[in-house]
Amino acid sequence: MAQDTLDTSLNFEFWLNKAVAWGQATTLESQQDVCLHLPQLQKFLQQIYETLKHMDFHTAIQRFPLIGQLLGRLCWNPFVIGYDENQKILMWCLCCLYCSEPWNTIELEVNIWIRSLLCHLLSSSKLGLNEVGTVSQALGYTSPDYYPKLLKNMVLSLANELRVNHLNGFSIGKTIPDKQIKAMSLLCIPLLTLPDILPLLEALLTYQGDESKEILCSEFLEGVNESFLQKKIALSESAVLSLWLRHLPSLEKATLHLFENLISRHRNASPEEMECFIKDSLLPQAACHPSIFRIVDEIFWNALLETNGTSEVLTVIQVFTRCFVQAFQKNNDQLKFPLKSYFPYTSPSLIMVLLQNPKDLPRGLWCQHLNHISEILKKIVEDQSTQSCRSLFEHWFLFIHFGEWADIAAEELLMLRAESPATLLWLLAFYYNPHDQNQQRTQTMVDAAEAHGHIMKLFGRTPLSVKDLQDVTDTRHPRIQRLIRHLLLNFLLLSPDGYKIAQEFIITQTDEIASELLNLIARITYRWNRLGVETQRPAKLAKDLLQELQCYTMKSEFL
Repeated sequence: MAQDTLDTSLNFEFWLNKAVAWGQATTLESQQDVCLHLPQLQKFLQQIYETLKHMDFHTAIQRFPLIGQLLGRLCWNPFVIGYDENQKILMWCLCCLYCSEPWNTIELEVNIWIRSLLCHLLSSSKLGLNEVGTVSQALGYTSPDYYPKLLKNMVLSLANELRVNHLNGFSIGKTIPDKQIKAMSLLCIPLLTLPDILPLLEALLTYQGDESKEILCSEFLEGVNESFLQKKIALSESAVLSLWLRHLPSLEKATLHLFENLISRHRNASPEEMECFIKDSLLPQAACHPSIFRIVDEIFWNALLETNGTSEVLTVIQVFTRCFVQAFQKNNDQLKFPLKSYFPYTSPSLIMVLLQNPKDLPRGLWCQHLNHISEILKKIVEDQSTQSCRSLFEHWFLFIHFGEWADIAAEELLMLRAESPATLLWLLAFYYNPHDQNQQRTQTMVDAAEAHGHIMKLFGRTPLSVKDLQDVTDTRHPRIQRLIRHLLLNFLLLSPDGYKIAQEFIITQTDEIASELLNLIARITYRWNRLGVETQRPAKLAKDLLQELQCYTMKSEFL
């Protein structure tokens, strides 16, 4: 008798007839019969799943021609999906039938039907409160809290399934088939922004199959990335890292999204505000993985070349680098990658000296450190064995990342703290004119030294006028205009009388030059604040000047 009962419970036709008779369990008799058979039904569904997961769509239909009718009817029975792990098992069965690459109209229609069932199982709008009222009370829930608890438990169960590779508490022996994971990822696309679905999204993103090729569908990865960028979902750092490692287009889009926002939508943002935007993007944290860092860096490299190194682009790269260094040092004990893996084509000794935080050095040693940086770069530039264009620009680009040292060099030149001004002038000349050949570099140094001497004479000029400043920036040295403006701006911030005419001088410049000077002021005040000199007079004046100029710029744009 017991054997007969077992045979009956595993009979497909028996359960299909039961599903038809039950309907949506609207009568007391059908509800009682459903409850009586639920344990046996779950056992049957488990065995169906174990069979389906090893079959493709056509084989499954040949073996179970009416499988669609059975699963469809059971999915609409609130007593069935409300029992134990039935909802999850039904979802796995549906995923086994999903055609990842449909070839005909029938397969396309089956996919649409399966998606609608998945949405029904996971969407609260599909489960009306009247429909589940009786079963929710039987389960000990009130109607309003039935759906959230059911959905949350089901999602957590699916997520756990992905992590430990077992179904309903017993081992399945092998990992979940890749086709089933791919189907699940595709079916999650309409549900990406549901808060309760988040654990499943993260489990899918961090799931690794047996094969080297990607098993999650690209539409799912793109959808998750887009939802993350639009702040519609909040992913953990590990999930974001996994997303960008397994889907290069998403990483590229995230980098461009951040870059374009900082350059266009938040172009008036201070470096402090930029730092918040950058950290919030999770890109610096993810860039602690060298593969991600190099891709992000390549995008910055292209932006730098395409814009001819505008001040805005330089600021973005330098603030991002600072955020990356903070994340790298924070994770240093957890994730060890050699620095060479981030900058594989540059000198390790140059990396180490540039990484040195100025705040960790006594101010009296800054010039000595700058001389060391200059000597290393000069040796690299003059070494004939590294005269390939790419090698030279790789080292220049590395210096751009840590451009704070160039800002310090300009300041030290104006404060007369440099024992060898020519060494720091060479550093600034390389910063702004890396493409110079030997003869050009020699002429650049002559012009830079002349301009520096002219600016130093302004410290004793009283009264100081805008014309005096314009005389320095005349076209006698067109190739080093940006270097001259860098020095001149430091003079305006550091000299007793320069601040008084700084605003007047800046607003007489072209929009492009004025924007460049504003970015320089913002970078200087950003550095001074971090170094703890914000209470000193030059820092306070620079901050006030920046606010005044930004107000003037906004007013001019409005008018």
